[in-house]
Amino acid sequence: MQKNYSYKYGKGKVNFTIEDSLVTNELYIKQCPVLPDPAESVKEAIRNPIGSKPLRDIVKPGETVVFIVNDTTRVANSHIFMPILLDELNSAGIPDKDMWIVFALGTHRLMTEAEMMGEVGSSVAQRVRLYNSDCRDEGQFRYFGTTSYGTPVYFHNRVVEADHIICTGSVVHHFFAGFGGGRKAMLPGVAYYETVRKNHSLMLDANAVIGKLEGNPIYHDQVEGTEMCRPAFLINVVLNEKKEFLKVFAGDYIQAHRECCQFVNDVYGVPVEQAADLVIASCGGYPKDINVYQLQKTMDNAWCAVREGGVVIILGECAEGSGSATYEKTMQQYTTPEQVEAAIRADFQIGAHKAYAVTRLMKKAHFILVSSMQPELARLLLFTPAKDMEEALKIAMNTLSMSQPRIILMPMGSITVPLINK
Repeated sequence: MQKNYSYKYGKGKVNFTIEDSLVTNELYIKQCPVLPDPAESVKEAIRNPIGSKPLRDIVKPGETVVFIVNDTTRVANSHIFMPILLDELNSAGIPDKDMWIVFALGTHRLMTEAEMMGEVGSSVAQRVRLYNSDCRDEGQFRYFGTTSYGTPVYFHNRVVEADHIICTGSVVHHFFAGFGGGRKAMLPGVAYYETVRKNHSLMLDANAVIGKLEGNPIYHDQVEGTEMCRPAFLINVVLNEKKEFLKVFAGDYIQAHRECCQFVNDVYGVPVEQAADLVIASCGGYPKDINVYQLQKTMDNAWCAVREGGVVIILGECAEGSGSATYEKTMQQYTTPEQVEAAIRADFQIGAHKAYAVTRLMKKAHFILVSSMQPELARLLLFTPAKDMEEALKIAMNTLSMSQPRIILMPMGSITVPLINK
């Protein structure tokens, strides 16, 4: 029996029909209740932390505190918890003048004053000093040593001059660092460009994958570097797709983060009994499918659910094309995943690494892209273009050469992480 499906695509939807008996699973994240009072949950977390003294017992009057806060590219609802953190330390005898904020830009562009104020709220912006971390200005950073992985560790002067460093942020799955949050506020957040470049070059290791911390060289290198200038405290939050609070974790920057990652896996990770021959994944519509740079998150998740030699159909409008001139330039130079990998191994650069991040997935499965991009651009990026789902399904069936493929559907591919039972 044929069954109809309607998945988000850009600001609209794409409808398609599939034989119902072929669909082994339609993956959704776990429905988790939102916190009724996020502010109270923040207070509860910082006063009853994991593996640490309460925040107010760590800092003594006369000492200084720096908060590392997410930039605009990663939503953490910092404007909710930052006033609470400042008030908590005020009550412990720490005045606003002894606290400041450095934004964890990594290699992203500098934030404007309006953007900084928007992230933490106008009241916080009026109370404490706000700073960008400009990764390309070596004079802003202090050298701490080199990790066992060969990463030279430099952290921002405004961070290391404080008596206490407090990391903040949100946690989601990350395609090569395992999970975001935790140590990432420091490295790459407030690290020098060369520190980030060398750390991120470890993504070429087979263990640098989504949902994995233990054994992941990216993670271990980041922790080793962060230990050279150890944060005093951490607060990490988990949000749903509507940016509502699901849970707050606080305490030791390693222990609290580990517990947070387990929770993220429970909510966003979906157990799957067997990998599929064909995965059909929607990014979830705009803005998650605005370009291939964003769409890659859905590719990574779909990759987790497909078997070796299988096929993935991605529904992503890509109204802005690839999303990166550097990415396109790299793909103009190299025509296979193997060539891209060889080039990145020879000269790893931030930006060009996106070409590797996308094409490495294509070694496992055949990726068909239903988008508004010109077919020539899709082919340049090593996708097989399809003008609609009817054409995509036809290509998929011909590629698989089987009449009864096992199909997994992912209507919210950008946030759903399949966990194959091994």
